Amino acid sequence: MNKLLIVGTVAFDAIETPFGKTDKILGGAATYIGLSASHFNVKSGIVSVVGEDFPQEYLDLLTARNIDISGIEIVKGGKTFFWSGKYHNDLNSRDTLITELNVLADFNPVVPQEFKDAEIVMLGNLHPLVQSGVLNQMTSTPKLVVLDTMNFWMDCALPELLDVIKRVDVITINDEEARQLSGEYSLVKAAAKIHAMGPKYVVIKKGEHGALLFHNKEVFFAPALPLEEVFDPTGAGDTFAGGFSGYIAQSENISFNNLKNAIIQGSNLASFCVEKFGTERMESLQKPEVQDRLKQFKSLTQFDIEL
Repeated sequence: MNKLLIVGTVAFDAIETPFGKTDKILGGAATYIGLSASHFNVKSGIVSVVGEDFPQEYLDLLTARNIDISGIEIVKGGKTFFWSGKYHNDLNSRDTLITELNVLADFNPVVPQEFKDAEIVMLGNLHPLVQSGVLNQMTSTPKLVVLDTMNFWMDCALPELLDVIKRVDVITINDEEARQLSGEYSLVKAAAKIHAMGPKYVVIKKGEHGALLFHNKEVFFAPALPLEEVFDPTGAGDTFAGGFSGYIAQSENISFNNLKNAIIQGSNLASFCVEKFGTERMESLQKPEVQDRLKQFKSLTQFDIEL
């Protein structure tokens, strides 16, 4: 069984959308990535940090999904990272109301010995120095390193971000971030520029409009499944990343054609994440539901045409 090392935040979120609001609930990039990747036959472990205020029941939830939590540091007397945000009516844009770094401010990642030879590394959205610090601890070269980042790091840690981008195989960012990072409006040109920075594959997420996969001159587009109800987009990108990296770890196939399948698997799982607040839908998600929706994805995109 291939190992998947997941790096990212395990956190508290408070979310407000046009459909309601929550108090502090379970959140964090690594949480969503881990819950999503748990739908595949992989041995996954999370590297993160929480405070003493982090409930044991949340840690138990992760271990119940066969996610190794030995890499989650618990800081005595510390407070867990907290983010609060409010989404606009279109759900595509949001305002950050509160960001409390707390224990994340001084986080030095420690990769458990058992995961230092992980075949697949999923670097969730965190400071680029933390992401680099994890790669420095690997005892063997991973088969695939996937990086997720955001515009915040482009604004305040660009040199460090460019350093880590050189070391990864896949980068996943949204369309706005791809334009900012590359200085190009055309996503085709943006992907070519980012490709030249180091990654072999560039994944550009377009939210409800699907995702693009670029590799040299090859391009693949995966639609997002049209949904009747979207309650909360928080964690959808991380859920996508978890499905993408989890599927690759399970299939042990790092070809362009298989990455196409990984994009669909990630999009499929992300379509469930948005149906309820926070991690609630991912916690209850069952395998038959995942398989049924994959069939919907297939029928959405499959057609015969005479040429």
